[in-house]
Amino acid sequence: MNILIVKLSAIGDVVHTLPSLAALRKRYPDAHITWVIEEDSADIIGGHPCLDRIVVSRRKSWVKNLRTLRNVRKTIGDIRSFIATLRDRKYDLVVDFHGLLKSSIIVLLSGGRRRIGYNSMQELSGLFLNDKVYEDMEKHAVDRYLDLPRHLGADTDTPEFYIHIEEENRRSVEHLLGENGINVKEPFVSVNPVALWDTKMWEDDKFAQLCDRIVEELSLKVVFTGGRDRETVEHIRSLMHLPSVDLAGKTTLRDLAYLYELSSLVVTTDSGPMHVAAAVGTPTVALFGSTDPARTGPYGEGHTVIRKDLPCSPCFLKRCETRRCMREISVEEVFRAIAEKTGKNIQ
Repeated sequence: MNILIVKLSAIGDVVHTLPSLAALRKRYPDAHITWVIEEDSADIIGGHPCLDRIVVSRRKSWVKNLRTLRNVRKTIGDIRSFIATLRDRKYDLVVDFHGLLKSSIIVLLSGGRRRIGYNSMQELSGLFLNDKVYEDMEKHAVDRYLDLPRHLGADTDTPEFYIHIEEENRRSVEHLLGENGINVKEPFVSVNPVALWDTKMWEDDKFAQLCDRIVEELSLKVVFTGGRDRETVEHIRSLMHLPSVDLAGKTTLRDLAYLYELSSLVVTTDSGPMHVAAAVGTPTVALFGSTDPARTGPYGEGHTVIRKDLPCSPCFLKRCETRRCMREISVEEVFRAIAEKTGKNIQ
C-alpha cells in the first residue's frame, strides 16, 4: 500500500501532524509512506522512522523565480522533476492535512485513488477530495489532524511526537553551548521572542527586563533562539544589563529540538519553536495574544499559557493598532510563572 501525506508548512503545523504520521504507520505497518513538505519545514521530519520518503516542494522559490523571470528554464525543469517524483508511485491513499489550494494541487497531481481531507471549501480544497471528514475547529490542531487517521480506523488515543535527533545535532548544539560557557548538564532557560505575526509579539524591553531577572534572581543562564529575525534578539540583548547567549539563526530545526530538550524551560511566543519545545517534552511558558491556545497552544501537560481574557481576544488578526492583548502581559506575571516552573523561591 502506498500512502501520501500532504502537509507543507509551517513548522508548528508540521509538528502537530507528527502524531498522525505515527498513527498511520501503526494502522498500516507495511505501507510505503511519503510526505510532501516545503523546504523550510523539511528538516523537522528528516530521519523519521515512520517515513519511507520525503518529497520536498520548493514552491516559494519557484514562484519567486517565475515572477522575477530568473532561472526560468531551470525552475520549470525543477517543477517537472518534482511532479515526476510525486507521480512515480501509485498512491492508494492521499491524506491532505493542509486543506488549502497549494495542497489541493498536489493532491490532484498525485493521482491518488482515495483522497481524504476535511469537508472544508477553503480555497476550494474540498473539490479535490473523494472522502471528507468533518473539521472541528474547536479542537486543538493535534486532535483535529488525528481525526483523519481516526476516520481510517487508526488508534489515536495516545498521540506520539517524534523528532529524529542525530549525533551531528548533539555535537553541534553542545559545541555552541560550550563556546558560550554553558555545560549541557547545567540548567538554563531558552527564550524564543520572535513570531511570524505582529500580534503575537511581546515588547522587546519587557523581554529584556524578564531575562535580566532570570539571570539575576533565579541564577539561570538565558539562551536566545530564533529564526531569520535576528534583529529582534539583538535588540533585546542590547537592552539587557546582564549577559545572555545568542543562538538565533545558528541552529537547524533538529538542532533546536535538541537544544530545547536540554533546556530547563522554554519561554516563548506563539510560534513554531513553541511547538518544537512541547514535542520534545520541555515545559514552556507561552505568551498568547491574538490566537487561541485551545486550538494552537503548547500540546500536553506541564505548560503555562499567559494571556489576557479580553473581549476582542482571540481575534486571529495579524495586525492590530493597539496589540493590547500582548501589551497588558506584565513582566512580573511571566517571571513568577518561570520561577514556579523552575522550582525557584522568590519573595
